[in-house]
Amino acid sequence: MLAAMNPAINPKLLNDPLFRELMAEGLAMQDRFAAEPVYAKTGKGYLKSTGVEELKKIKAARKQKQS
Repeated sequence: MLAAMNPAINPKLLNDPLFRELMAEGLAMQDRFAAEPVYAKTGKGYLKSTGVEELKKIKAARKQKQS
């Protein structure tokens, strides 16, 4: 049963830059996800805000890319 919960990752994917980026993003937001008590059995919930400072950093990074 533990193997079903932790499926093996294809070794080819581990070298794929897009996969690595998406995996890092997904893991970075894990602690921000909060399940609603009503939906705990369905896995539905919401993503907690990281705050104003995080949004400022994102906007600044986008401006730098556009310049």
